[in-house]
Amino acid sequence: MTLLSAINQACDVVALSQFENVYGSSEPNAQTMVALAQEAGDEIARRVDWQKLLKSLTVTASPENFPSNFQRLVPGGAVRTSAGVFVRPVSNSGQWAVIVGVPSTTAYFFMKGGQFLFSPASAAVSAVIDYVSKNWILNDPAGEASTWAADDDTTLFPERLLVKGIIWRWKRQKGLAFEDNLAEFEADLEQEINADRGAA
Repeated sequence: MTLLSAINQACDVVALSQFENVYGSSEPNAQTMVALAQEAGDEIARRVDWQKLLKSLTVTASPENFPSNFQRLVPGGAVRTSAGVFVRPVSNSGQWAVIVGVPSTTAYFFMKGGQFLFSPASAAVSAVIDYVSKNWILNDPAGEASTWAADDDTTLFPERLLVKGIIWRWKRQKGLAFEDNLAEFEADLEQEINADRGAA
């Protein structure tokens, strides 16, 4: 399913005529639908650690810049040394200042200014960072992206969620009853999360 086909499926539900193209269209309803598709996709990608969005970075040294597609760390032990030992996270600059000032054999990391910092610095070499990519759109030839660029772009999460996300947003924007559509979206989202994690 593509951006265009997802929007046209939503059009069938909300009683709009289908479009021949939507991306870059000057037609107000098409522009609204593309904006709603972006909003829906951003939310769906942000709320779930989809398998297809999980990425790994092998660190070369401290500091290491965030990858360009970095959104957030995966929960529960996202950073480990080359020996497979979990690196402990530090959550504030005051703690980090103390840790860097006192030599330790325990490995720590801190995220600041778009970089991963390690202490001791030697722990950074070949460390692995598991993270969630912000790029939930697959387009050709660019690869993965976080914004729509063409009618034939597809999603890296189950596309039916995009359709349902567009529908309830359209109805809400038009002042129509959308609660049932939102509840259906949430139920389907939960089902797809379980399926993505192999729990369905």
